[in-house]
Amino acid sequence: MSPAGLGVGQVRHRFLALYALRWLPTGLLIPVTVLLMQERGLTLTQIGLVFSAQGLVVLVLELPTGGLADALGSRPVLVAAWAVGLAALLLLVVADTPLLFALVFCLQGLFRALDSGPLESWYVEATLAADPRAGYERGLGLAGTTVGVAIGGGALLGGALVALGPVGPVSALTVPVLAAALLQTVALAALLGLLVEARPSRGAGALRASLGQAPRMVGRAFGLLRRSRVLAALVAVELCWGFGIVTYESLLPVRLAEVVGDPDRAAALLGPASSAAWLASAAGAALTPLLLRWPGAAAGAALLRIAQGVTVVGMGLLAGPVGLLVAYLACYTVHGAANPLHAGLLHRQVDGPYRTSVLSLNSMAAQPAAALGGITLTALADATSVSTALIVGAVVLAVAAPLYVPAWRAGRRAVPPPAAGQARVGASSPPSGASPIHRGD
Repeated sequence: MSPAGLGVGQVRHRFLALYALRWLPTGLLIPVTVLLMQERGLTLTQIGLVFSAQGLVVLVLELPTGGLADALGSRPVLVAAWAVGLAALLLLVVADTPLLFALVFCLQGLFRALDSGPLESWYVEATLAADPRAGYERGLGLAGTTVGVAIGGGALLGGALVALGPVGPVSALTVPVLAAALLQTVALAALLGLLVEARPSRGAGALRASLGQAPRMVGRAFGLLRRSRVLAALVAVELCWGFGIVTYESLLPVRLAEVVGDPDRAAALLGPASSAAWLASAAGAALTPLLLRWPGAAAGAALLRIAQGVTVVGMGLLAGPVGLLVAYLACYTVHGAANPLHAGLLHRQVDGPYRTSVLSLNSMAAQPAAALGGITLTALADATSVSTALIVGAVVLAVAAPLYVPAWRAGRRAVPPPAAGQARVGASSPPSGASPIHRGD
């Protein structure tokens, strides 16, 4: 049993329930956020500047908040994060100026920075505490499925609420935001009840000590990155992914409008296609147990990065809307399958008190890469064509595949697991078929 008295199955069930509640409000907001800001008088330029506030806050706070979670514990940091997320949603209900919307997205950035990593770290640590030989990759794969279903289902629900029309003085576009705030309140209550953590220190003194430890946690996480070729290569994969994500998040709508010849028709097609894409991502994540058995975590992740590049090339070259959307759905299916494998490999590079800091390092790497990709690929699209930009982005996605070789080699060496609480440098998941990890938990 874990220090909290939970078994492996109980830990996984609580993790997945909280994961679903975390992402369902996000799905509700997807169809309405930009339209709501336009309804309240913001121009597209102002909307772009408002959105950038979130990215800047995340970039600045990602690592410090990861270190704080390692020092203070996952539970208090997640409670603070989800409370900030609720405050952001309540402010979004009434925001009607660029300044207020910027404040909303600054709060969203703080929420995202605090939320990045602690829940996943709690799941892995609690699973290993319950059974040091238990495999957590299956739970990470199920989490990917849960995210896809929650966001896809939330997006459909948000669209349905808008279709029902206004409720009294509340506009139709505001109704999903109110629903998201209600769900966020439920999520916060569930977090307080379900996430239990053994942390002996309490009170103001413990908080001051934890805040003092946070910078050291970040520094030691960077030390792990310098000493481990495996970890450095995995973070480099995130750089490639951050650059390439621009292709299917930002350029795909432009490419679809180009193919159908009508931006309004493209927008109408993209709504249900986005929901379907997240459900496809969920289906891809459900393949995690099969991919772990063959070809294995590192080899499977490498093949999936190449496959994702191929799907993006399809988005750039296929001429009809049906082919383009099929490639888009295939891209998200591969995306959902690749993420749990990458996360599992990342977790196996560190044990003990630096786990969330390492996750934050990995997550932070995507931020400047995505900004560079956004600038580079959109400029390339303007100078040449959207198809050319998509193909260049696809090449960058596929180039990440060889970066999994260090993890594959480390797994082939089948290094025995270190003692609990020690940093693991240069190790990776054991090869399929030779692993002491139980895959069927």
